[in-house]
Amino acid sequence: MGKRLSVIVAAGILIMTMAACGANKEDSSGGDGNSGKVYKFATDAAYAPMEYMDKDKITGFDADFLKAVMDEAGLKYTITNTGWDSMLTEVQSGSTYDAGISSVSITPEREESYDYSIPYFESTNMIMVKEDSTIASAADLKGKKVAVQGSTTADTLMSGIMGSDNTDLKRFDSNAVAMLELDSGGVDAVVADIAIVREYMKNNPERKLKGILDTASFGSEFYGILLPTGSELKAKLDPAIKKVLENGKYTEIYKQWFGEEPNVDNVLNAK
Repeated sequence: MGKRLSVIVAAGILIMTMAACGANKEDSSGGDGNSGKVYKFATDAAYAPMEYMDKDKITGFDADFLKAVMDEAGLKYTITNTGWDSMLTEVQSGSTYDAGISSVSITPEREESYDYSIPYFESTNMIMVKEDSTIASAADLKGKKVAVQGSTTADTLMSGIMGSDNTDLKRFDSNAVAMLELDSGGVDAVVADIAIVREYMKNNPERKLKGILDTASFGSEFYGILLPTGSELKAKLDPAIKKVLENGKYTEIYKQWFGEEPNVDNVLNAK
């Protein structure tokens, strides 16, 4: 979380901040119209390059991927920027939204409350610090002030390392705000998805930041589309996702946003 290569280059932190504030914008698209139902997707469009607001339009890797999947399935849909916590709550209830797509890692804890589509993206968390920092691994974060987005896998990982009640673990509503806290010197490090960290550093070279990848502490994670328990949509999404992964469309979208080839086999074989 190459995802936002085109639109964000000039704006950097401003885009991320605007994305965090651009709630309740809705975008819509659809398949071939074979189904009368319009499926409602929620997202947190403050996660460039995965999903972010470009003026009043939700864009990013997830937005393009979802369109490919729904076109493949022949299903109509809308996607609305609700924010992270609202997405989790409203998808779980199933009363307003049929699904959520927002770089949502598949975890055993979440699987107790939600269903997921099959995995569609491989990620890991990364540490971001200032260039002169002596932090070199996750173990070095003990005794430091660390910012994360609340209720994410970064929050879970750092709660395990630092303790969930540790006051030095700062939880924010978005990664954009967590990164601002690092810029201002309020924390020593940010932990977030690798794509988010890399995109931020690429767009803000003047801030003199570096990313630290600690695969021993932060292993691979896989994103899935979030669904209410027992959702009938899963049976429609899974075959379409598999087809998009296999037919080259996924690779095309991935290269557009990240400038490199994805490891499709890892995603297809993920459990």
